[in-house]
Amino acid sequence: MPSLYRYKAVDSKGNIHKGEIPGRTQSDINQQLQSMGMELIRCSIISPGTGFRLKLFRPYKLKSSELISLSFELYQLLKAGVPVLDALDDLKNSHDSIHIKNILSGLVKHIQGGKTLSAALAEYPDSFDSVYVNMVQVGEQSGRLPLILLDLYKNLKWHNERLAQARKIMVYPLLVSIVILSVLSYLMTVLVPQLIPFIMDISGQIPLQTQILIATSSFLGQYGYIILLVLIISISSLLFLARRNDSLARYIDHLKLRLYLFGPLIVKIRLARFASAFSIMYASGIPVIQALKISESIMDNRILEQSIRDIRHRIADGQQISDSFQNAYDYPPLVIRMLKVGEASGNLDQTLNNISDFYNRQVRESIELMETMITPLLTIIPGAILFWIMSAILGPVYNSLGDIPF
Repeated sequence: MPSLYRYKAVDSKGNIHKGEIPGRTQSDINQQLQSMGMELIRCSIISPGTGFRLKLFRPYKLKSSELISLSFELYQLLKAGVPVLDALDDLKNSHDSIHIKNILSGLVKHIQGGKTLSAALAEYPDSFDSVYVNMVQVGEQSGRLPLILLDLYKNLKWHNERLAQARKIMVYPLLVSIVILSVLSYLMTVLVPQLIPFIMDISGQIPLQTQILIATSSFLGQYGYIILLVLIISISSLLFLARRNDSLARYIDHLKLRLYLFGPLIVKIRLARFASAFSIMYASGIPVIQALKISESIMDNRILEQSIRDIRHRIADGQQISDSFQNAYDYPPLVIRMLKVGEASGNLDQTLNNISDFYNRQVRESIELMETMITPLLTIIPGAILFWIMSAILGPVYNSLGDIPF
């Protein structure tokens, strides 16, 4: 098994490059770097080839935008009649990223060693998932590799756009919430304690809302840091244990799907990707059982993975596809009816495309709905809290002014 090396090399322009690269010997490393247009200065082994990989030095994983770009560029070259090996070599020479050059160089090396493109891609599971590898394999066997790459490009691009929208919705409230909590923390732990003596001096009888504010401020001033520390430790411990306890991880995945507003969106995004990938695989000729098994890995949620696994087992036991989906997780009745119609008419591939479009619309509408709901909440809730603080502070002042004789 190849070892992992840290290298320092220089390119033809005199630029120095550093990084990590897998290989069996230093000579192997030198050959790989030469194929990328670089000369080795020195290298040292990081992790021996024992099957163990330090997480810090995991192989580079292609970003979604890089994978989308590579898929489209490879599609264009293959469509123009360029052989796979020459196409990969051209892409390697046209990219500036040393990491992409490294992966493309590795693909070229594996293909020159006798492997197919799909087998070469399988050597980089961090960058090319099982769906991608199997689709490329189908394209090789059917002679439709350019069209398969185009389908993969469209699917990856759509999924990346939807995820970007979903992240935007989730990140914006998070950032605003952090700012609001920071301001409120400053008010409650710094400003309010400084105003309390003044309020008590000018007001004989303190209103209830001011008493609550004083008690809250005192509590946060004494225990706020402890609460924050306990919260951070608890969340970190929970995530640490979830990586080692499957039952706890399943429970967390279940809670994610039940989150208000965000849970249904997560479900729809995952099912949209599943429907799209399953549709492409089925239309390409991959058997239903195999397509479902491949699709499990793209769900990224143990509950949804188990749902697809149950569907696969039911179909393997002889059930109709529509009946298998009917007893699974959160598939709308409309989807079940569409599957039944597709099975009855013998036009299941078109039906799967329609289901993919159905979930695409669901995701888009859910994102638009969440955007309209979150913005007012981020205005009303902080406004209500600030109104309570200001009224609790200014109320006694106003009352004391009313007691002054004129």
